[in-house]
Amino acid sequence: MSENESKKKHFVLVHGLGHGAWCWYKLKPLLASAGHKVTVLDLAASGIDTQKIQDIPTFYHYSKPLLDLLASLPPTETVVLVGHNFGGMNIALAMENFPEKVSLGVFLSAFAPDPHHKPSHVLQELTEKEPLNGWMDCEISKTGNKTTFLFGPEFLSTSVYQLCSTEDLELAKTLVRKGSLFPEELSEAKNFSREGYASVSRAYIVLSEDLIIPKEYQQWMIQNAGIHTVREINGADHMAMLGKTKDLCSILLEIADN
Repeated sequence: MSENESKKKHFVLVHGLGHGAWCWYKLKPLLASAGHKVTVLDLAASGIDTQKIQDIPTFYHYSKPLLDLLASLPPTETVVLVGHNFGGMNIALAMENFPEKVSLGVFLSAFAPDPHHKPSHVLQELTEKEPLNGWMDCEISKTGNKTTFLFGPEFLSTSVYQLCSTEDLELAKTLVRKGSLFPEELSEAKNFSREGYASVSRAYIVLSEDLIIPKEYQQWMIQNAGIHTVREINGADHMAMLGKTKDLCSILLEIADN
């Protein structure tokens, strides 16, 4: 294998709640032009996947496109997983199931679980600190055995994409879909293990102006999960992959290289 090939990484970018592979449209070509392989995927009932969240029975089924991708990798190939927002829980599940396939798990202002509590712990702590009545025009409803969530246009504008371009905000208003954090199921799920999830190298990228997962809460999760590699993007709202694409790209290249 040539030196260039050995330095070539495979980045797998995992979107957050209500979003899809589309939200990485600026970052993917930057990482690719630096010589790396980049995979963006839609989780179940996300992006252009035709299923509805109401019909996805479990968090495992929601995560299945990511788990299937890791299962299909050649034996010697490893990936750098990047999870945004609720995508942190998806990459944690992937690390739990395929620790040998993941060279690094990166939490981009994402929920980062720990091995001491139920997976739902980091979700519950945030909703206690940031009560749901602050969610403005978002739609929260109970469907069957799960709570579903849809970002409202006003909330997207003031609290999610507040520092992004008007074009990216309009794109999001068109494309965001109803999703779920699966709180009921994750409150009864097994803890992520030290041998699986916690055995993988992990990094966290803090976004300083995030209004959904505030900076103090990101820092609390970093300590709680025992993550040692931490970087921060100043002036970034929750959607750094759109508003601070170059900064995010250079941090990902730097930490993946180390």
